Amino acid sequence: MNAVEIEEAISALAEQPFEPDEFPFAFLEAFGNKATTVKRLRSGASNRSDCGGVLQTNNIHIKACDEGEVEACLAQLRSSPATTRAKAKFILATDGRDFQAEDVNTGEVVVCDFADFPEHFGFFLPLAGITTVKQVRESAFDIKATGRLNRLYVELLKDNPEWGTSERRHDMNHFMARLIFCFFAEDTDIFPKDDEFTSTIERMSEKDSSNTHEIISELFRAMNTKIEDRAAAGIPRWASSFPYVNGGLFSKSVDVPRFSRIARSYLLHIGNLDWKKINPDIFGSMIQAVADDEERGALGMHYTSVPNILKVLNPLFLDDLREKLEETGDNARKLLNLRSRMAKIRVFDPACGSGNFLVIAYKEMRAIEAEINKRRGEADRRSEIPLTNFRGIELRDFPAEIARLALIIAEYQCDVTYRGQREALRDFLPLDAMNWITCGNALRIDWSSICPPTRTGVKMHGDDLFSTPLDQAEIDFENEGGETYICGNPPYLGSKWQSPEQKDDLRLVFGANTNNWKSLDYVSGWFWKAADYGTKTKSASAFVATNSICQGLQVPMLWPHIFATGHEIQFAHTSFKWSNLASKNAGVIVSIVSISNDVGRFRRLYSTADDGAIEERQVESINSYLVAGTNTIVQQSRSPLTEVSPMLFGNMPRDDGNFVLSSEERRSALERYPELDRFIRPYLGSEQMIQGKPRWCIWIAESDREFAECHPFLREVLANVRAFRLKSAASSTRDFAKRPHRFVQIAGTAKKYSIAVSKVSSERRSYLPVDVLHGRSIVSDLLFAIYDAPLWNFALVASKLHTVWIATACGKLKTDYRYSNTLGWNTFPLPRLTEKNKADLTRSAEELLLAREAHFPATIADLYDPEKMPDDLRAAHDRNDEVLERIYIGRLFKNDTERLEKLFDLYKKMTTRGAAA
Repeated sequence: MNAVEIEEAISALAEQPFEPDEFPFAFLEAFGNKATTVKRLRSGASNRSDCGGVLQTNNIHIKACDEGEVEACLAQLRSSPATTRAKAKFILATDGRDFQAEDVNTGEVVVCDFADFPEHFGFFLPLAGITTVKQVRESAFDIKATGRLNRLYVELLKDNPEWGTSERRHDMNHFMARLIFCFFAEDTDIFPKDDEFTSTIERMSEKDSSNTHEIISELFRAMNTKIEDRAAAGIPRWASSFPYVNGGLFSKSVDVPRFSRIARSYLLHIGNLDWKKINPDIFGSMIQAVADDEERGALGMHYTSVPNILKVLNPLFLDDLREKLEETGDNARKLLNLRSRMAKIRVFDPACGSGNFLVIAYKEMRAIEAEINKRRGEADRRSEIPLTNFRGIELRDFPAEIARLALIIAEYQCDVTYRGQREALRDFLPLDAMNWITCGNALRIDWSSICPPTRTGVKMHGDDLFSTPLDQAEIDFENEGGETYICGNPPYLGSKWQSPEQKDDLRLVFGANTNNWKSLDYVSGWFWKAADYGTKTKSASAFVATNSICQGLQVPMLWPHIFATGHEIQFAHTSFKWSNLASKNAGVIVSIVSISNDVGRFRRLYSTADDGAIEERQVESINSYLVAGTNTIVQQSRSPLTEVSPMLFGNMPRDDGNFVLSSEERRSALERYPELDRFIRPYLGSEQMIQGKPRWCIWIAESDREFAECHPFLREVLANVRAFRLKSAASSTRDFAKRPHRFVQIAGTAKKYSIAVSKVSSERRSYLPVDVLHGRSIVSDLLFAIYDAPLWNFALVASKLHTVWIATACGKLKTDYRYSNTLGWNTFPLPRLTEKNKADLTRSAEELLLAREAHFPATIADLYDPEKMPDDLRAAHDRNDEVLERIYIGRLFKNDTERLEKLFDLYKKMTTRGAAA
């Protein structure tokens, strides 16, 4: 269940008669517990309570008590040994009149009337596996409103299917935006009377809903007609008290979909919510899915936390404004200059969604402006920061509508906060018709048409707040040297997940600038457009992006072209999880990267510590991998740049599985043909090496081909391989049909042993999966191998230093390490090793292998589970890391940041020496 569904279920539960025996089970069902889970609790099979309540292990201890005993009951649950043993996250007591709950870990409590406990449903979202943030837990209204609007939207489309077609979907979305405005306006005194919009519909429309659409249409028409023109327009008396709104919100068609009785009931219920509680920071993001059939399953989950947004906006420009405010003190002239500067700042989000970056930027700037006005003795002064300076492009229709509305609501709320209700109301209506949220494809729109270069004029066309700026009535606008800040969270989409149209977007964006655009993440298009825009005017940009554009092969494809435009990385936030509210959501790993063509002396590098604290460093430069240091790009190398042994690909059969045997198939074959023992060898890929699952392959040397072609078992295998290869679309595979006895790709085999490395590995492991395999073992193409090499090579691969290099230079597949011999091993920066260094590393490699052997038959997967790693193995790795790192700097590195900075510095010296030689 998602948060909206949980809120609806909890609200329904609160409205039902209180049944003490049933309440605990109904409460758990409302949070998504399956019927079988609840049944086991009912029967007592899984109920661990020791005080007559219901205790679900690792979740909650609930008890319904006698009237007036709630506080004592909660104390009983708190002191219960069973609560501790079962590691309950929450305790909850209620008598149907009072309701009390407590977070066992934090001590945070909820105390309210029983009927009001749904308002606190966010407190309990961890019960459903939903990781929450404080802002959402305190914003139950936004989730509640989202759910109600969704139910209305779906119900209206049932009776008005044509409104869901592509031809009318815009009308439907625009209608919903109008409703949201009216609900907000009637609860915030924008409309003269409380609940006037909702009560008028309830009073004037028939209960069978037959004329509900006509009543709403007349109200919309009134709000688009000036007071003095209403008599001539035939506006009915019951609608004449509504103010003139204009601004394009109610212009053009006032057509309204027909309402069923259920839809009318939903509408009235939504109108009776307290819309003063709306939070435009997140509300828009949450309701994006309402109008998207494919995304409705994630309803209420589209949420970007304010702290995450501020990770972009603060270092981009807000921190600088606050510093300037601090420097000015109470100097009236400097305060005036700062206020004038802020009035010209443009914030542009070319993937704005429902506008949350723009809304947060606007609200933060208004807070700074309010402090300026306060210091100048002008606290109630009207804001000089125009909404038209907050501009966006959004591909989808409904989020674009909501972005416009969210900015309007944010402006009104800021006016109320900083100037008072009376002043806010006086200046709010009629709405300004100017609008700068464009619905379109940001990668195909010229950004200069949305944010023209400074000191140039632009003419727009249209007369409608809710039409695109590109269609607005001629309005002269001159950019008098103001600053432009570009920001946002564009769609990521790796190359494999892009649609043909999105591929074409990147082709149009990059054109002749790079031939490798097909391999770039979709978000790369926004970075290139921002860099291109920056060549026309002074600007700074910061985007949330997949960290893959700053790792591995994408770095040389993208960043040299961006740097060639004169841009540098101004600040960056290294990898962290950017999660939403989806149940069990792990979050995508992202980075924040800012580019500018006017970078000062220092750049800022941010990172998130394990405890969640943000660490900031001032550095002289940041490279494409988001590491402090001059820009260095790791290029693939076909041979090692240092004295390490060559690492080769594994062996590829292209046999349709005919060479590969399970343990059972091997046993059966050897029972019939014992002479085949020398042809059947261990065959290991990533799964076999890491998880210890045995697998075998038939390996036939050239000298044994004649024997194989005559042997009854092997002859059949070769026939099957030949037939499979002949059918292949690849000519190289068909050619190998002439040699069916051998693998197509044989990179190498070992005489004594091979050091094998997995191509892909889970990020959960602290070290890369590497093992030493017997010489008879055949390494598959899912592994890399170093054949018969000195064992100190194993110590390098098994080090923390090598792991952080691979994560950065090779990049990741989703969140897993992706190994490359040409990009990771051959380029691994290594000081020249003395014989003593090699002996020390060989010894530490042997200690690692012995520590593993002590836990036989535990697999690599078992041994390197971060929660179960044996102490002696961890100690052996610590010694190995220390031996290696002392070779680099004479001591252990403090952290991965220091490791990477040293590695890149050494890589630059290595490649510079190599180029000179």
